[in-house]
Amino acid sequence: MKKALMLASVASMIDQFNIPNIKLLQELGYNVDVVADYTNPGNISKERSEDLKHRLNGMGAKSIDIPVPRSINPFVVGKAYKLVKKLITTEHYDLIHCHSPIGGAITRIAAKKERKNGTKVIYTAHGFHFYSGAPLKNWLVYYPIEKVLSKYTDILITINKEDYKRATDKFRAKKTVYVPGIGVNTEKFETTYNGKKVREELGISNSDTMLLSVGELNGNKNHEIVIKALAKLLEKPYYVIVGKGIKETYLKKLIKELGLEKYVILAGFHENVPDFYDAADAYVFPSFREGLSVALMEAMASGLPVACSKIRGNTDLIDENGGFFFEPGNVDSVSESLEKILKADKKAMGNYNLEKIKNFDLSVVSNAMNEIYW
Repeated sequence: MKKALMLASVASMIDQFNIPNIKLLQELGYNVDVVADYTNPGNISKERSEDLKHRLNGMGAKSIDIPVPRSINPFVVGKAYKLVKKLITTEHYDLIHCHSPIGGAITRIAAKKERKNGTKVIYTAHGFHFYSGAPLKNWLVYYPIEKVLSKYTDILITINKEDYKRATDKFRAKKTVYVPGIGVNTEKFETTYNGKKVREELGISNSDTMLLSVGELNGNKNHEIVIKALAKLLEKPYYVIVGKGIKETYLKKLIKELGLEKYVILAGFHENVPDFYDAADAYVFPSFREGLSVALMEAMASGLPVACSKIRGNTDLIDENGGFFFEPGNVDSVSESLEKILKADKKAMGNYNLEKIKNFDLSVVSNAMNEIYW
């Protein structure tokens, strides 16, 4: 039986992005090993990570815990490389699919010899760290690494059009393809969810306008710019943020300083995110950097209009018929977009997004991945 390796830096990337790919590989006749750091699992809890291992084992996939780093620590990188190299050399995989910049780098270097013997190496770039407007250090560090390693890549998968163009123009992968993200199950969001209950629990009436953001409370997600923009609005909507992270204390302090305790609600982590989409009137997405955001796709699949940062990935999903763009570092730009979306025909814009997102449906991505794995 054919053997495949799926590798990502952290368990959350497997849990959130790659279960459909693992199932697809199994359907194509592969035994699948799944490597990730399950001990420090990323933006899922350790309990969720343990559950993921049980689910993988129940599927017939083997979970292998290797501390693949997310930052460039030579000692940790070297240790992970030795473990991955030993695994690849021992198991002689027919296909390897790797994710994340450092995990992808480690794997492609470790698989150089096996690739010469026929192993197919696939790398998905979930948004290059170098992009139009990226910090210079990102270009100096990540760009040359990705360019060099592209020649050890049979198929380079990009998930937004900016990355696809750059990879096809500048890199040397055997083949570069564009796949519209990891896909979104649009049928899932056709179900009736309990947004009414969410509003009741949050103390938001049906007549009040509720804006929503979903994402980790960190610097890149940039929730603070929306909070600052809200302070400039004369008529303030409620703004609910679903997620947890290192910026929570800072955001609470900012909310208090701006006198927005009534309007800004840090709701924490929730499993029932579709209920929050159902409760919201519009979605706000202020990130500085994204590949192709799942949360944004889910908001579109929920029929929400969008105000979002004008960045790579977002511009693949949103246009003037479905939302408004703003500059993620400019408070005035954000407040102007919020004013526009509050006054807009939100139902019409949401319906437009509902139709457009069908081009990014899980079935579309599954068909594309099926061709790649063949």
